Amino acid sequence: MPTYIMYSKLTTEGVRTIKENPKRILEVNEEVKPLGIEVIAQYASLGPHHFISIVTAPNEQAIARAAIELGSRGTATYEIVPAVEVQTLIDSF
Repeated sequence: MPTYIMYSKLTTEGVRTIKENPKRILEVNEEVKPLGIEVIAQYASLGPHHFISIVTAPNEQAIARAAIELGSRGTATYEIVPAVEVQTLIDSF
């Protein structure tokens, strides 16, 4: 299944939500499962993004739909890039 790196940046409302209910982060991970998205790993970051998640999705349409649905809530913005395992890249030569 294709792997993607999802960068998340919280809005002011999103920061407030996480402060009031930190477990909300894990709830969102469960909410994307019906879209075929599985969160493989997730990290809080001190850089330009608040969270960096490694996810799998059946295809680009599914991950795009997840980003739109999550983004429509107004609590975070998302940037998603495809990820290829290094060994898979090497094997392609």
